Amino acid sequence: MRIFYFTLLIILSFTNSIKANEKDQTINILQKGGNLIFIRHAYAPGGGDPEDFNINNCDTQRNLNDNGRKQSVKIGNFFLSNEIPIDEVLSSNWCRCKDTAKLAFKNYKTVNFLNSFFSSKFAHNREPQMKDLKSYIKNWDGNKNLVLVTHYVVITEALGYAPSSGEIVVSDKKFNKVGSIKINY
Repeated sequence: MRIFYFTLLIILSFTNSIKANEKDQTINILQKGGNLIFIRHAYAPGGGDPEDFNINNCDTQRNLNDNGRKQSVKIGNFFLSNEIPIDEVLSSNWCRCKDTAKLAFKNYKTVNFLNSFFSSKFAHNREPQMKDLKSYIKNWDGNKNLVLVTHYVVITEALGYAPSSGEIVVSDKKFNKVGSIKINY
């Protein structure tokens, strides 16, 4: 039985060191600049948006709760403490994305191509939005990093990766995922 627990301890230690090494590698990539940084909005309980959703009225949307606001601040602190250079921050028009961007980075601008197309009401926007996103990236020539605060569906469509709330997903300009970092609340 002791051998079992000893082996388990070694495996867990090894797994944690691999995760730490992957995080360090991702931070090094970010510090060099020239990356796309997709951030799924911070924690907003529930899924989708209510039936009476209005993009111009945050009271009708699924929004960040206290944990989501804390997570947003932690995201910003992660960038500051690791001295990660940022060219600009773009956000979806949804309030939970704008709030994440504002709490994490202060300055941001909204763009339609980062909006959600999860609900049937917006599903027809998927193809034009992805085309606009790819066109924007093709013309972006920043030496720092470009932050894109958006939704699960946009990140999954662009990178083929399913992020958790507040997760930082890094890719190159060809939309190849090169790393990710989870920021818990």
